[in-house]
Formats: sequence, structure tokens, C-alpha cells
Amino acid sequence: MREVRFSELEVGQSLPPLEFAVTPSVIVAGAMASGDFEVVHHDVPGARARGTPDIFMNILTSNGYVQRFVNDFLGPAAEIRALELRLGVPSYAGDRLRLTGRVQRKEAAGEGGRVQIEVTGTNSLGQHVLATVTVVLDR
Repeated sequence: MREVRFSELEVGQSLPPLEFAVTPSVIVAGAMASGDFEVVHHDVPGARARGTPDIFMNILTSNGYVQRFVNDFLGPAAEIRALELRLGVPSYAGDRLRLTGRVQRKEAAGEGGRVQIEVTGTNSLGQHVLATVTVVLDR
């Protein structure tokens, strides 16, 4: 896996998008792995009884995909130091989620620096997630 160096990044630079199918397996596995046993994340009839059309991703699964997106781009040496995340519309089973990102800020420090990356996740309903990820590179 390639590692991106601090010096290679430019403010405004876009990250390559990541798009994937939001399958029932993705939703249930994420919910169970994070200990979220809320019915709307694993039981279709139960979710429908609560007024939703299907099961949907929980916040920790969305968070995990945001982290994966940033780490896949920057490489294994990048250290995520902070992640601020806001959820928007649900991400239901059967939809697709598309993550895009751009470098918002760079602050040099020593041999490397701190980078802020804005990540947006959208699906057929609109914006599912908006996150700011702070990463340290070249330590």
C-alpha cells in the first residue's frame, strides 16, 4: 500500500471517491461488531414497525467507513487524531453510499504535519454523513 507524504498534499485536493453497496450484511455486521443491538439495524419487520422502510446503518458503521476512506488514501503511517461526524439522511439496505473528500487544511510541524480532510457521504436520499478528519503524517 502506498503512503502519501505530507508534502504531497495540497489544500483543496480531492481524494479518490469510494462507493459501495449498503447491503443487509454490511448493516448487520457493523451494528453487531459495535454492540448496537437496536432493532432498526438488524430486523426488517422490526424496523418497519418503527416506521422505517428497511434496516439502516448505525453511526459507528458510518464512522468506520469514513476512517477506512481516509486510511485507504493516506496509507498505514497516517494517524487519525480526531474525527467529527454528523449524520444526515439514513443509509438503508439496498442503497449505495459514495464517499468523497478534500483536503481542507495543512499545518506543518517538524518532519510532517497535521492535515484536516472533509469527508462527505451521499446516497440516493441525499447527504448521509459529513465528517472532518484530523490526521498526522510523516512522524
